[in-house]
Amino acid sequence: MTALIVGGDKLGNIPDVLTERGIQEYIHWPGRKKGMRKKSIPTNIDMVIVLVDYIEHNLTEIIKEQSKTMNIPCVFSKRACSDLAMKLDNCKNCKLCKIS
Repeated sequence: MTALIVGGDKLGNIPDVLTERGIQEYIHWPGRKKGMRKKSIPTNIDMVIVLVDYIEHNLTEIIKEQSKTMNIPCVFSKRACSDLAMKLDNCKNCKLCKIS
């Protein structure tokens, strides 16, 4: 499973949280600059994770719309590992998610 993480300048221990939940690969976009709005979600992504406390607001809306159009699950979380772990655990029940 591959995730796109948008937001957060540094990920800290977040990769450990992802690995524990079966997300082996990830792509990270810092998400603070205007130029990020022009990017599109890659086609090989299984899930989008938006770190809401470290991202430009307009980019959040763009990512949300793109993930909805592509039918990719999108999780919104704070940059805290505990919050992300809770959101991913809740996402296990989602029919779109493939989290183990």
